Amino acid sequence: MAKTKYISVEEAAKIWNLSERSTRNYCSQGRVPGAFLEGKTWKIPANAEKPDRKARHIKNENNLFSVLKREKDAGLKNGIYHKIQIDLTYNSNHIEGSKLTHDQTRYIFETKTLGITDKAVKVDDIIETVNHFRCIDLIIEGANSKLSESFIKQLHYILKTGTTDSQKSWFKIGDYKMLENMVVGIETTKPENVAKEIKTLLEEYNAKPEITFDDILDFHVRFESIHPFQDGNGRVGRLIMFKECIKHNIVPFIITEELKMFYYRGIKEWKDERGYLKDTCLTAQDAMKESLNYFGVNYDD
Repeated sequence: MAKTKYISVEEAAKIWNLSERSTRNYCSQGRVPGAFLEGKTWKIPANAEKPDRKARHIKNENNLFSVLKREKDAGLKNGIYHKIQIDLTYNSNHIEGSKLTHDQTRYIFETKTLGITDKAVKVDDIIETVNHFRCIDLIIEGANSKLSESFIKQLHYILKTGTTDSQKSWFKIGDYKMLENMVVGIETTKPENVAKEIKTLLEEYNAKPEITFDDILDFHVRFESIHPFQDGNGRVGRLIMFKECIKHNIVPFIITEELKMFYYRGIKEWKDERGYLKDTCLTAQDAMKESLNYFGVNYDD
């Protein structure tokens, strides 16, 4: 099988007689088949055809990816982008021990201030909240790109930048763990084997002809069992699930505090019984559907 040749945005723009900005936008909108983001650089198949000016499917103009991208770029307040930024950040951080309230998370997003509080607040909780907002922007920008090691490391780098952990000599932000760690009481992959196992996981996942809901959950469980980073694995893993759901037109979901123990149980029991995790995520998905219905966002039922 001949190896696919890739060209840069600059090269594709010249071939298609477009601006580099338009070419980059077509890639981020998923309108260039086979194009994927490697770090911050788009790789475009050399034989890719110039996209039509108008999307072929009108319905897709109002799917979740399109709406999130449009609202993010416009800085629109009080839409689905606004809600997901606050809800996903609050819940994912809260599961991992953040003491910030939902209102405080909202204040940080809306006003860049904490709001009034009568309790001490950890600086790391604030930093990781701001960083998580940036991570969500990254998964929206790269939603249609192929999942890669560099993209996953970039999420971790953004999430942990400026935290107390980032100042520790044994903690590498944006890179794999140096010390052993555990998840829900289970031993995880040894540091020296992480790179190999992540590479295998990505190769097997990206080789699938079609990605299903179960495939995304299976990737998540395997990712968490590897636990590649010293800390932040749960949040990075849930961000990846959200991204992949958007990419494959699957309604994404947010694991709330109420679902946390069911979620952990589902991960632990996945090999023997997939129903626990699947049912938990489907419950969370139903809540997301209510929000999509409210904001008039199209999705496949």
